[in-house]
Amino acid sequence: MPIQAISSDRLYRKIAQQLSDLIAGGEYEPGQRLPAERDLARLFNVSRPSVREALIALEIEGKVEVRVGSGVYVTPPHPVSVPSRDVGEGPFELIRARRAIEGEVAMLAAGEATDADRAEIQAAHDELRARQSGNLSTETADRRFHVAIARATHNSPLEGVVAMLWDQGRGALWQVMEKHFSTPGLKAATLKDHRAILRTILGGDGDGARKAMHAHLDRVAREFAKGWEQSKKKRPGKAVLHKRVAP
Repeated sequence: MPIQAISSDRLYRKIAQQLSDLIAGGEYEPGQRLPAERDLARLFNVSRPSVREALIALEIEGKVEVRVGSGVYVTPPHPVSVPSRDVGEGPFELIRARRAIEGEVAMLAAGEATDADRAEIQAAHDELRARQSGNLSTETADRRFHVAIARATHNSPLEGVVAMLWDQGRGALWQVMEKHFSTPGLKAATLKDHRAILRTILGGDGDGARKAMHAHLDRVAREFAKGWEQSKKKRPGKAVLHKRVAP
């Protein structure tokens, strides 16, 4: 069964399902390295971020293994099959959605925030910094910061959307991404980004707040993409495109 092109409005789950079917049908055998991400994106006619999300979903299901410095390999069949499960929305797709919404939210917050709102945003930033210094999980403080900015718009639907996007983005896919790519340097950069966002909001600079939020989310997406590429750098030798894969 050759790879079938997927319409652009479908998400990573469809790609993961087709790859899973190809693995089950013997197109890709245990121990075989999958084609390069760019080749899969071309064959499926989808974006590379969507392919990344599909491969991470398959890793969660135990069907492939990401070997650092080598590539993505098909794993041997499990004695008891790992059931498919909902692993949340695609991280790259959600970051793009958050960029579109939270940039405008930050701009509005800069103009609408009260003294109490600004104090809460500052407190969330301080909590994140303290937890980083103590080498503790920063996820709750990070969420508090972004939701506090949305609350400062005094627009309940916007606050709800920001909270929803954050919570959807913290599924199993995001956790695997963080396992592979989150580093002390990336965490320090997040704190620096938050400082820039905080400074513009406290100063009432709407355009600056929008740009700072965009820069923050662009950097997160860029760092994750870079980490993913580095994790799959090829060793000597080349991957084999299965002879039955359609050109």
